[in-house]
Amino acid sequence: MKEWFEPIKSKVWDAYRAPTKAAFAQRLRRLSEWAEKAVPDSPMKQHTLDLCAKREQFNRSYDYERAHRTSNMVDRLMKFIVRVCFDAQYFHGTDDSAEQHVRAMALLWNFCPSSPATIKRHQGKTCPAERLNGKRYADNWLENLLVSATMNGGIRRYQQKTLQTGRLRV
Repeated sequence: MKEWFEPIKSKVWDAYRAPTKAAFAQRLRRLSEWAEKAVPDSPMKQHTLDLCAKREQFNRSYDYERAHRTSNMVDRLMKFIVRVCFDAQYFHGTDDSAEQHVRAMALLWNFCPSSPATIKRHQGKTCPAERLNGKRYADNWLENLLVSATMNGGIRRYQQKTLQTGRLRV
C-alpha cells in the first residue's frame, strides 16, 4: 500500500486547503469517488472513505474565518502533556498535586522560548505568552514568567476551574 500513500495524502490535503465550504464538499466527493474506484480494498481505503463521510463535521470550520482545518496544534500540546506525564510516571499522590504538575508544565510551555524559526515568523515574539498578550517584561523568559505569575495573584484575580472537578478556584 506504500504506492497509494502519496496520492491519497495529496488529495486529502488538497481537500483540506479548499477555500470555501462548497469547494471542500466537492473535493471530498471527488476524493470519495476516486477512492471507491482506484484504491484497492484495504484499511487505507476505508480510512479515506470514513474521512470523506465526516464532511459535515469538517464543514463547521468554514463558519469561522480564521479556524484551523486540522487539530495539529492541539495534538502537539497534548503529546507534550502526555510525554511529561509518562516521564513523571503519571500521577502519584493527590488530585491537587497532579493538577499543580499539569499547570506547571503549561506555564513552562507558554513561557519557554520558541525555536528561532518560530520567533522569526512571529516578528521577534519569543514565546506563546508574549504572542498572546503582546508584552515582554524582560529579556529573560523566567523573569517574564515570574512577573506574569505575580500579576495574576496581585493585580488581577481570575477565576480558574480545577482540572479534575471543574470547581471554581479564586
